[in-house]
Amino acid sequence: MSEGTSRSVLRPASVTPVAVDAIATAVSARLDLLGGATTATTVTGATLRAQDVAAGDLFAALPGARVHGAQFAVDAIDAGAAAVLTDTAGASLLETSVPPGTTVAVLVHPDPRSVLGAVSARVYGEPSRRLRLIGITGTSGKTTTSYMLESALMAAGQRVGLIGTVETRIAGVRQPSSLTTPEAPTLQAMLAAMVEQGVDTVVMEVSSHALALGRVRGAHFAIGAFTNLSQDHLDFHPTMLDYFEAKSRLFVAEAPEHAARAVICVDDEWGERLASMVGHGAITTSTRHSAAAWFAGPSRLRDDGSQAVTVRAPMGETHTLSVPLPGRYNVANAVIALAVADAAGVTIGDAARGIAEVRVPGRVELVDRGQDFLAVVDYAHKPAALDAVIATLRGQTQGRLAVVVGAGGNRDVGKRPLMGAAAARGAHLVVVTDDNPRDEDPALIRAAVRAGAEGVDPDERPVGAEEVVEIGDRAAAIAHAVAWARPGDVVLVAGKGHETGQEVAGVKSPFDDRAVVAEAVEALAGRTEEGEDAT
Repeated sequence: MSEGTSRSVLRPASVTPVAVDAIATAVSARLDLLGGATTATTVTGATLRAQDVAAGDLFAALPGARVHGAQFAVDAIDAGAAAVLTDTAGASLLETSVPPGTTVAVLVHPDPRSVLGAVSARVYGEPSRRLRLIGITGTSGKTTTSYMLESALMAAGQRVGLIGTVETRIAGVRQPSSLTTPEAPTLQAMLAAMVEQGVDTVVMEVSSHALALGRVRGAHFAIGAFTNLSQDHLDFHPTMLDYFEAKSRLFVAEAPEHAARAVICVDDEWGERLASMVGHGAITTSTRHSAAAWFAGPSRLRDDGSQAVTVRAPMGETHTLSVPLPGRYNVANAVIALAVADAAGVTIGDAARGIAEVRVPGRVELVDRGQDFLAVVDYAHKPAALDAVIATLRGQTQGRLAVVVGAGGNRDVGKRPLMGAAAARGAHLVVVTDDNPRDEDPALIRAAVRAGAEGVDPDERPVGAEEVVEIGDRAAAIAHAVAWARPGDVVLVAGKGHETGQEVAGVKSPFDDRAVVAEAVEALAGRTEEGEDAT
């Protein structure tokens, strides 16, 4: 869910009205009363988008990079907004744009975005204090860990809400998500709706953008979990350190968003660093360091791609955990989920049973149409994630590997050649294609990915590796890789995973890698059968 889904933003059915003077006092905002507004004027909702305003809402008119939100305040007031939260510049715009006699309360704060979370939480009755809120952050693994944890909690009989990249689930009702972490008004409304529907625990992915931009301020996390950190989002964060510091806000005591308890995977240097910052209160997990509180021993791969692993708990007892996804990184995700579930009061037996049954859309997802090679769709769109999934697939097959890969537009340009290099180091065939070019020239993005792939020393590539192929049309690129595969080979289509659209020149068209791979396999099978019939 995001603020962009007009009229479909999930809200509670009933909200206790909150007086504007109480909100202003809580966040130290100046209160200007226009027309017939009084200190007793109440609000019953909050939004950042004028087109989503309902009667009685507080409209957040924030300064933007190009446009000030106050320019839309008149539309919001006409739609029924009872109050506007803005800054001094926004208040000045209101003075000149709002017709004389308009009734509206204006809350003026020097940094309205910094208090929007607290304001939204106040409007919706502090919903995160009425349930157990669990936040999961990190570069990779957030979605998989969230699904594993949701399944673990449900196995223990808890009523669980899930907020993440793939979807939002509230008491079994699925809704699409377009932001990993919704903006503060949407998030607080969703949490309030979950409380209203009897949800007792919410598992949510928390992005670095959300932490840096204050989207989760006003949310009170019972538990925060950290998966790992690798290069991503350097279009938004100037350095890896800045990226790490944004993630650390979920854990360090001086940040208003920090969780009451911390579960930290220390498999990489960033996790170790974060654990040392948090101190003795951190619950550590690892697949590499036996000194961690929760430690996973070697994995045993089963024929169906699942893994059996022995996990040592903090008191020294051992448990057998079944991880239904391949890859050592998924063992790391499972151990995090197990540790968080334990911290949430779930028995290890219940948690393990739930984790064993989880299915995660677009994460090492097999596309099986009876073909004699393996076809896999995965969301890996970061160099480290692509490295990991390639290593996993190479370890499970004796055949060749094809990787269809691209990179998103209007995102971190530095990782584009790294994506190509990661593919070339592990694949016999690299097909460079379009991901989501967005507003950029697709050819320039492909050129950067291809340069990275072609820059890999031939000695670092698998024996028998072929020249890099560039096919801009993603469906044609997938079809090329599928047609190349022989019995026992693997075709990995990376980057989009669960996504069901492709954005080119600002237009999003339907496109699901899983469906396109299936169509390519079926078409290949059809051509093969026709050829056999002809003979």
